[in-house]
Amino acid sequence: MSEQIQENSQEKEFSPEESLQLIRSMISKTKDAVAVDSFYFLFWGWLVFACCAVEYVLMVYFKYPDHSFVWWSMPVGGIISGTYSARQARIKRSMTYIEEALSYLWIAIGLSFFVLVFVNIVSEAWKTAFTYYILMYAIGTFVSGKLIRFKPLVIGGILNFILAAVSIKFNFANQLLIGALAILISYIIPGHLLRIRYNTKK
Repeated sequence: MSEQIQENSQEKEFSPEESLQLIRSMISKTKDAVAVDSFYFLFWGWLVFACCAVEYVLMVYFKYPDHSFVWWSMPVGGIISGTYSARQARIKRSMTYIEEALSYLWIAIGLSFFVLVFVNIVSEAWKTAFTYYILMYAIGTFVSGKLIRFKPLVIGGILNFILAAVSIKFNFANQLLIGALAILISYIIPGHLLRIRYNTKK
């Protein structure tokens, strides 16, 4: 038994070159998996972009008092996204460590959004809400981009950190436009680039 354990431990030992190659392979596989599942970036990106644009038009041009009703599409989006995730989990048998780290990151980001929405409603801080939403976009996309070494996500994240800082100077209507821009450069464009990269690689 001890000899078998020793043999197993020896099998798990890697040279520095082999370890580096394993890490590169894991990153490559994760990048491909994220490219396949760019559904999340594109689905949430276009949904939030549309909500920002529609609320801005209702608020500024039509003076509609209940303009925020568009955000009730978020729970519907959550159901669609959850259904897609459950189907993918049945298809995919295993995950790399980086994929697992990414999943935990976005679960934390998602929970943070729910907390922020609750805080904004209770404290009536919704007038500056997008400053903090954009900050969440920045954290999620920057870390994701670094983990899978995909520059468009990293650049989108960095630009969103800047937009979050700048947005605090604008009123809510203009924050909606800044939010739409933030989601465009951090979710939608990188999501499409990821999918293009994967399709050209096949």
